[in-house]
Amino acid sequence: MPHAKLPRKSTNIDMTAMCDVAFLLLTFFMLATKFKPEEPVVVVTPASIQVTPIPDKDVMLLTIDKKGRIFFSIDNKLKRKDLIESVNDEKKLNLTKEEINTFALGSSIGVPLNGLKAYLQQSENTDKSKVNDGLPGIPTDTANNDANELALWIRAARNSNPALRICIKADGGANYPVISTVIKTLEHWKIFKFNLITNLKEIPPGTAAANGEGAK
Repeated sequence: MPHAKLPRKSTNIDMTAMCDVAFLLLTFFMLATKFKPEEPVVVVTPASIQVTPIPDKDVMLLTIDKKGRIFFSIDNKLKRKDLIESVNDEKKLNLTKEEINTFALGSSIGVPLNGLKAYLQQSENTDKSKVNDGLPGIPTDTANNDANELALWIRAARNSNPALRICIKADGGANYPVISTVIKTLEHWKIFKFNLITNLKEIPPGTAAANGEGAK
């Protein structure tokens, strides 16, 4: 008795679900990825064997280049807007809404208060890296609190966000007196805990750190 032959059907894999998953993953990474903030100037940090991770958020970054110029930034856009509005009201800078938004969307600031308005107007339509090359940095004068504008930025930033962690990123070629001035400014506001950003280097063999004696 002959056997009935079943008709052959071509294998067809439905890829719709896989495509949906791929696009969902792509959308997730696009929305969740935190891009590295724009560097105001090129800074070559010194090397260190210490391994302490930098916080992912609520960071106040004080950048010092090899010319001794000081730049200030915080990472939260909403807090940046609160910060500039506070400084604008206190110092009567007469900033417009557009200039305030430019500050909130920007990265670092490295200009005296009397030149902030012009800087924000210029940086709206100009490459920030080129603008920053000609900036003098934030003035600091530990002998005169009114002239120490870095202290003003630090105080206003901590008032807008008390959870800020302070990091100092100094170029290896920067003069120590400039770094000392920044540290003294922090000490004036009773800030004794901050991070120094460095490059990681290999622990020298035979040292206490290599043997784990210095580990906590």
